[in-house]
Amino acid sequence: MKHTAKSLPRTAGAAHDRSPGWHAWTAVAVGGLIGTELRYGAGLVFPESAGTIPWTTLAINVLGSFVLAALTTVWIARPKTAFWLRAGLGPGLLGSFTTFSAVVFALDQQFRAGLQTSSLVYLGLSLVLGLGAAAAGWKTGKAMADLTGRAL
Repeated sequence: MKHTAKSLPRTAGAAHDRSPGWHAWTAVAVGGLIGTELRYGAGLVFPESAGTIPWTTLAINVLGSFVLAALTTVWIARPKTAFWLRAGLGPGLLGSFTTFSAVVFALDQQFRAGLQTSSLVYLGLSLVLGLGAAAAGWKTGKAMADLTGRAL
């Protein structure tokens, strides 16, 4: 079927209509600021020494994986949760709170310092604990959604 301007499906021009809008951009910016400050504060309270496993970064990433998985699971059960709220908490707050770049930086520093075993342990812990936290977060989110009578 040949489409003319009048017969184009409504979704063809909907990309502009589906833009997140200023509410979502603002929520991501505010969430990003809060997440960055929380991570910075955790680094001040629990400083990391050079040449050691960065436990604070590991804990931040594990916690962030848990919370993001729990929230995502709840949001799946409640698809009418405001997009700006999901954007502000997910990519905004938790995206800036967690840090993959710090993991890579720590791995690079440890490897260059000759601590290959330590860097491999850290990489393994980051992967296993991060995935485990995400699984636990998913279970927690599902339980929270089930408590309110919304099965996933």
